[in-house]
Amino acid sequence: MENKGLRELYIDELKDLYSAENQLIKALPKMAKAASSDDLRSGFEEHLEQTKGHVQRLETIFGQLKENPKGKKCKAMEGLIEEGSEAISEYEDAVLDAALIGAAQRVEHYEMAAYGTVRAFAEELGETEQASLLSETFEEEKQTDEKLTTLAKEINPEANQGEVDEEGAKAPGSQQNKNKSKRVA
Repeated sequence: MENKGLRELYIDELKDLYSAENQLIKALPKMAKAASSDDLRSGFEEHLEQTKGHVQRLETIFGQLKENPKGKKCKAMEGLIEEGSEAISEYEDAVLDAALIGAAQRVEHYEMAAYGTVRAFAEELGETEQASLLSETFEEEKQTDEKLTTLAKEINPEANQGEVDEEGAKAPGSQQNKNKSKRVA
């Protein structure tokens, strides 16, 4: 086995990210279409445009490195997208939106970890311009995660409205149960 250095690892990780971002470009329209919340739908649509910019930044970096961005499939992103797709067929309305937010945040956390890693590699390799581009993308991924958290604070309580257990009783955390207990107290 050939002993590869940090530069080869950096390029390999960039190829993985390039694959991940391109997979996300295909998945985001499906997530947007499945969302029942207008805010969530528009968030996915905005992130789609942002993700296209992430791909362009990566292509700029590959051009500077004189490397081909293709040739690797990001299996982690493939799995994360698969989980999000399963939610689309399993849930509906606000509960589906809550599931989509969870899936999207897992994607964002993966991307933040990956961009943080390649940014550190770029810095170590003296690729300051590339590190700056990767930092820009990292910050956008972080902002998207924060927006998803804000949306979750609105959508999760809505998803919890009217939850019933198998016996038909209101679930302990459901809003109707909370309202009922307020009336009794």
